[in-house]
Amino acid sequence: MSQSRFERHPEDLPIIPPVSGVDFAPYQEFSKEKLGFEFKNPSLLVTALTHRSYVNEHRKSAKAHNERLEFLGDAVLELATTEFLFANFDQPEGIMTSWRAALVRTESIAAAGANLGYESLIRMSRGEKRGSEAARLHIVANAFEALIGAIHLDQGYDAAKTFIDTNILQQIDEILESGSWRDPKSHLQEISQRIDSEAPDYRVLNEDGPDHEKVFTVGAFVRGREMGRGEGSSKQVAQQNAAREALLAYREKSGK
Repeated sequence: MSQSRFERHPEDLPIIPPVSGVDFAPYQEFSKEKLGFEFKNPSLLVTALTHRSYVNEHRKSAKAHNERLEFLGDAVLELATTEFLFANFDQPEGIMTSWRAALVRTESIAAAGANLGYESLIRMSRGEKRGSEAARLHIVANAFEALIGAIHLDQGYDAAKTFIDTNILQQIDEILESGSWRDPKSHLQEISQRIDSEAPDYRVLNEDGPDHEKVFTVGAFVRGREMGRGEGSSKQVAQQNAAREALLAYREKSGK
């Protein structure tokens, strides 16, 4: 039997390679001011804020990007959010699953990342820096999940959970009040058929970026009028965001 090429990470090597040639001071200043602590291992923080494109441009000096930390952080985010909803609400699984999806969707975590203000610390290629706003927000959102993974490794689960509670879970009241947890496309179809007697039509208006990080722009049209426009890393996500914008337009139109 041939030896598997999927080998375990050596136990004597750090999970995340040490970062060299970087001034850790601005990263630690950010951590102390925004997170309330300094990293024991600042390489974790720098790696969490390193995009794949930067490593591709600096192969000799940069050893790791943030996608593995993002993988870990995504799982920690989902667990902490699930625990929060389970402990605070007595609702059926399907409803709480929708609430969780609304809390952790890309737009929510991108907004949380923007509020923290770490975009200037993200190491990315020159091309990505010149990319569209939607592409940069996607990078900010991915870095947020990677930052959760870094906090979990450096400070433990409780610290990561506190970070998530402060920056994500506090949005729950607004989400429940606005109804944004509902599937936006289904909700829009109900509204448009009731008001305009027609289902929405979704049209791709633009595609931007490389194949591995393409950003789609989609318009939601009702009776030939564009009611909302959204962007996303897939057509489905862009359609959902367009539907949300269209719902806002209907809400403003009705004065509610």
